[in-house]
Amino acid sequence: DGHLNNSLGSPVQADLCFPRLVNYLYLRFGGDIFVGFGISLTCGQSEDPPADVAIELKAVFTDRQFVRNSCVAGEWGEEQSSIPYFPFIPDQPFRVEILCEHPRFRIFVDGHQLFDFYHRIETLSAIDTIKINGDLQLTKLG
Repeated sequence: DGHLNNSLGSPVQADLCFPRLVNYLYLRFGGDIFVGFGISLTCGQSEDPPADVAIELKAVFTDRQFVRNSCVAGEWGEEQSSIPYFPFIPDQPFRVEILCEHPRFRIFVDGHQLFDFYHRIETLSAIDTIKINGDLQLTKLG
């Protein structure tokens, strides 16, 4: 329906249609200490039973990693963390693009492809919620 919820439960108006749209997240770091941030695309918001997580991205500054994983039927899969470089700089804006195509998500940061993450959920059309957490300022979602 074009409505997504952020991690605080506040509605975010967005023109998103999974699974065939490039989705841009324009983000900017905030604060003085940069530990990391997370972005999750989920199939609803249920906590009991937990909603499936199609992809969870976590930037960990202390380890210079951009970790990804998914959770299907309450079970987390094998975490992936290999990247050619760490693209984030504290206090600098960046753009994350998540392209959902068959059979994978393609993740771009500032226009450069960083990695692919192959789908672990079966029904991509069930993805309807984005959760963003960490010390970030969301400037655009589209």
